[in-house]
Amino acid sequence: MAGIGWLAVLQLVPWSDVIKNAPKAAEGAKKLWQSVRKKEPSSFQDTATRNLPSDIQTPLQTRMAALEQDLADLHTQMLESAALIQTLAEQNTQLVQRAESMRVRVKVLGVVVVLLVVAVGWLAVIR
Repeated sequence: MAGIGWLAVLQLVPWSDVIKNAPKAAEGAKKLWQSVRKKEPSSFQDTATRNLPSDIQTPLQTRMAALEQDLADLHTQMLESAALIQTLAEQNTQLVQRAESMRVRVKVLGVVVVLLVVAVGWLAVIR
């Protein structure tokens, strides 16, 4: 029974659109990866704290160092996410190509089955 539900869902998918847009999605992911990979995490300059009194400078410098570390961590996570997105897009493209290949094979198999049924029916009639 669950197979029928999946079949209905799969029939509702506009496969021609999915197949047509899969390379675009992969290319978009590749562009994202390339643009993210080139960016370096920016670092704050100490010029913002130079003109402050020394009793305020140290806590601000400590906070800025912590923020710079957080920024570097976020940049690393962004790089990892972009790489993952690129990998998933490439896998999606391969999956869509294989699904299209299987769809064509199922159509051919369906035609062969219909022809065999007609041939068996014809043979049953002439005997």
